[in-house]
This record gives sequence, C-alpha cells and structure tokens, in this order.
Amino acid sequence: MSEISNAAVTALYRYPVKGLSAEPLQHAMLTPGETVSGDRSYAIENGPTGFDPAVPRYFPKSRFLMLMRDERLATLHSRYDDTSRVLTIRTGGKEAVRADLGTAEGRAAVERFFAANFSQELRGPPQILVGNGHSFSDVARKVVSIINLESVAAIEKMVGQPVHPLRFRANLYVRCWPAWSELDLLERTLAIGDIRLKVVKRIVRCTATNVDPETAARDLDIPRTLMRTLGHCDCGVYAEVVTGGTIRIDDKVETLPESLA
Repeated sequence: MSEISNAAVTALYRYPVKGLSAEPLQHAMLTPGETVSGDRSYAIENGPTGFDPAVPRYFPKSRFLMLMRDERLATLHSRYDDTSRVLTIRTGGKEAVRADLGTAEGRAAVERFFAANFSQELRGPPQILVGNGHSFSDVARKVVSIINLESVAAIEKMVGQPVHPLRFRANLYVRCWPAWSELDLLERTLAIGDIRLKVVKRIVRCTATNVDPETAARDLDIPRTLMRTLGHCDCGVYAEVVTGGTIRIDDKVETLPESLA
C-alpha cells in the first residue's frame, strides 16, 4: 500500500483565530469536506470587507490581520476554549484580554485590545469575524495543510540556521518523507488508518514564513531562498478530507497506489 512505510504524523495543530497562536493537538477529528475542527474559525477584519456570516465567502488574507504583513502578532500568546468560547490573549507575560467570542460584548473587548495595540497595522476599525462553520483559510476550499519535516530540514541547510516548523502554520507535520517528495503527491490519496486525504494543491509560501514564531523577528527570506535554490516557492501541500475519522500523533501516513485510490 505505502511507498514510504515509516512516514507518520509527528505533530497536529489548529489556529482558532487567523494570525494568532498555533494550538497543539494530541488528536483531531477530520470530517469529509471540512478543515481540522476549529481551524481559522475566527479572523480579525482589517478594514471593512462586507463579510456576511449568514452567507460566508472567501476573502484574501490581506483583508485581515495576518503574519505576512503584521509580524507583531507573533508576540501575542493566545488560547481559545471551545466549550466556553473564551479567547485569552497574553502579551509580555501578562494577560491582556479574556473574552467570550460568542457574545457581542466579548468580541468588542478583543476589538478594543487590537484597536489600542495595533493601530499602526490597522486600516480601519478591527472587527472579530465568525463564519459559523466558515474557515478563514488562505485558500477558498476547505482543506488540511501538511508540512514535510524533511523539507523543513532541507530549508535549514539552505539558510544555514534552524527553521522553526511553525513558520509554516500547518495542521499536520509528517516525518520520514524524503525532502520535497510531498510536492509530487498532487492528486494522490493519503491513508492514515481509515482516513483518506486527497492532495489537491501545493502550498506557495509567502513572507509570513520569514517571521520567527517565537521572537516575532522577520529574520529570514524563505520564499526568495526557495525560488533561488529550487525555482519555486512551494513547501507543503493542501489535502481535502475524503473519508473522515480521528487522527493522532504517531499515526502512520501511507500513500495509496493510484490503482487503489
């Protein structure tokens, strides 16, 4: 069944609020045609978009606060609780705001925090957007993002220093794939137990990867390095969930032969 029998999931993440902290997961439920549950469920509007939660539609990431342009977001440490819907943001080691995003009052409290602390980045009043099942992903289709850790290791050799994998803000991190082999998986099907993921797109990296997720320093130029070395800016792939289930760290990742997929 598998071309690379020892490939496995080494880390799982979701990003409840676009541009804010990654949240590590021990397991995640995948549903056909959906993202990782709770991934990019909220976004911080940067100037009016006309987003309608009753009829949610895709907007490019430039319409929101996001790391590609607003690296100071990486200085914030946020956590979101699904049950209470409470978002907590810490900065400088202190709690800055704790609010229920399910209420207008809670969203307004978070908006006040960004209005006061990110005025240089804002193009208009910030607004917390929620899409009721909509994902504020960088792409219009609902997908799971996958990073090959051997490709990250190859980038480390290119730049001559460690590269934190969270620069790539993926949902699944996979070990033991040969470097860059993920880019050859377009239209192939991945099997993780009973789960099936169809690879649908290579991920073109933007300058968000230049920001260190721990220091917020814009200290690398990964897209330009990739273009200069490989002739493209791709690292990682998007996949659609075909058959759902629960995915866990250390689950094996198999690539189905095309005849079986």
